[in-house]
Amino acid sequence: MNNLTQRVLTAIVGASLLIGAIVYSEASFLLILLLITVLSLVEFYRLAEGDGIRPQTSFGLLIAGIVFIPPLLNTFGIALNLLPLLIITPFIVFIRELYTGAEKPFTNIAYTLLGQIYLVAPLFLFYLFGFQGVDPTQYHWENILGFLFILWASDTGGYFAGRFLGKHKLFERVSPKKTWEGWIGGLVLAYAVAWIVSGYFTNFNRTDWMVIAGLIVVTGTLGDLVESLFKRSIQIKDSGSLLPGHGGFLDRFDGLFISVPFVFTYLLLR
Repeated sequence: MNNLTQRVLTAIVGASLLIGAIVYSEASFLLILLLITVLSLVEFYRLAEGDGIRPQTSFGLLIAGIVFIPPLLNTFGIALNLLPLLIITPFIVFIRELYTGAEKPFTNIAYTLLGQIYLVAPLFLFYLFGFQGVDPTQYHWENILGFLFILWASDTGGYFAGRFLGKHKLFERVSPKKTWEGWIGGLVLAYAVAWIVSGYFTNFNRTDWMVIAGLIVVTGTLGDLVESLFKRSIQIKDSGSLLPGHGGFLDRFDGLFISVPFVFTYLLLR
């Protein structure tokens, strides 16, 4: 089975599971989002360990759980306030490093907390994105799907346009395979999908969806480059192998991590 076939099959299976969870209920979306968060964090910390860094993986995962578990339980009518624990847990990371005997303790602390900024915060904002729009008290799965359809269109258009038309390098120092032709292909397909999405998912108006599409294409591409920069710094090709044809979870969701905060900020300011 060649790489393209693997890529397509993995995308079909993964997208089907993700879409099903998003549409089924708020709780199922939170569950799969928590799974993505945990697997992405584990990958990130494992890659850091490969570069001689010793992040506190257990505490990093604990913080992620403190963030996602209360809203998950709330969907079942169980109120749990873990905010006090969320406030102090990051500082326990500092205290714990006193007892590790590490040569570069603040590097370990930095990477432990970087995982929260780079991965956990954007994914939680992605959950909150589902409550933006006309009625902020209700979960709108249409918001989430619209965002993902545009992001996937950008990735797909960029992949095929870059593969068949790509000549001019976009950012060769970080990602030698990315081209301006690929970026433009992603932009065109993303805007086409955003136009279609705006006709069906009306929680945002057409202008909002078109602005969101532009932000996703620009910042999603930068997110891809950021992850490529990280991998290049530790001299690896893929962040993992759990997703055949795509690599790891960091490889698959790199555009999401950077684009969500910008889109969410736009919605707050518009």
